Amino acid sequence: MTPTDQMRRGSARSVADALREQIRSGVLVPGAVLPTGRELAEEFNVAPKTAAAGVDILKAEGLVIGEQGGRRRVRAVRRITWNLSEFERGRRRDSHALDDWATAIKDAGREPRETLIKTVEPADAQTAEWLRIMPGDEVVKRARVRWVDNEPFQLSTSYFPATIARGTLLDEDRELSVPGGVLRHIGHPQTSIRDEISTRMPTPEESTALQLPVGTPVIQHVRIGHGAEAPVRVMVTIAPGDRHLLVYEMEV
Repeated sequence: MTPTDQMRRGSARSVADALREQIRSGVLVPGAVLPTGRELAEEFNVAPKTAAAGVDILKAEGLVIGEQGGRRRVRAVRRITWNLSEFERGRRRDSHALDDWATAIKDAGREPRETLIKTVEPADAQTAEWLRIMPGDEVVKRARVRWVDNEPFQLSTSYFPATIARGTLLDEDRELSVPGGVLRHIGHPQTSIRDEISTRMPTPEESTALQLPVGTPVIQHVRIGHGAEAPVRVMVTIAPGDRHLLVYEMEV
């Protein structure tokens, strides 16, 4: 790398640092259009290419998004608060129109919807471990994309042992919502749950499905629902880290 390249890289980082601070301090508000490359070059006394490289750093960090025509905006994200201690607990909020998750989103003044694909397939090793069945045993898989205000917010995939799900509502290829929850409706209520939460970088398929800016990590939330004798469901939810606040509330 030549000295000129080193100076350009340092200057691009300086541009990025200054703009990032303006975003964090509120000088540049969510949705604001960034100055043009020429304007930034004049403001920071750098070459236009260096200014553009600085903006690209923020784009990679998920703070800035590009628009048709080449303009850049500060990314506007409205998080949802997902209260996992209330989700699917006790007197569930399901109705005939909305499930427990969608009801909570609606109550927050947002607009939920989901798309669903139902399949029957052999359990892989990880799913079998969660459900305490043998790898290769059949499971009913219900893969959903959950949307909030027409933006994809979650990939939520539930797996049910075929021994309890085949021939029931869970085996139907459509959205389901039953007061009290579908598992209770078919005679296999969840009596306890175990949550496993981790963070990681998304797969390319997850990035595409969730329309993630480059560099955005995801939260993986695994909820294992136990019945009277064995697990009756495992739900794996992939949620963009910048769109969610996970909350647990409990007595101590």
